[in-house]
Amino acid sequence: MAIVVNVHEAKTNFSRLLEQAHAGQEIILAKAGKPYARLVPLDRETSKRQAGRLQGAVTETFFEPLSDDEIAAWDPR
Repeated sequence: MAIVVNVHEAKTNFSRLLEQAHAGQEIILAKAGKPYARLVPLDRETSKRQAGRLQGAVTETFFEPLSDDEIAAWDPR
């Protein structure tokens, strides 16, 4: 469940609200009592990219020129 916080209170307690958002709490920032913005945690990174992970997956045929039929299939003209 989200917490609704007025902008003035959010400015006063920003560090605390930031920690709550980081912990997974959704915080709705309100201006004059109306919802204005949402403070949510960033998605956690699942994994880092690893160079060479697909080594050998692209063969030499990938670099060969396309046939006229293949080019026509890609060209909408």
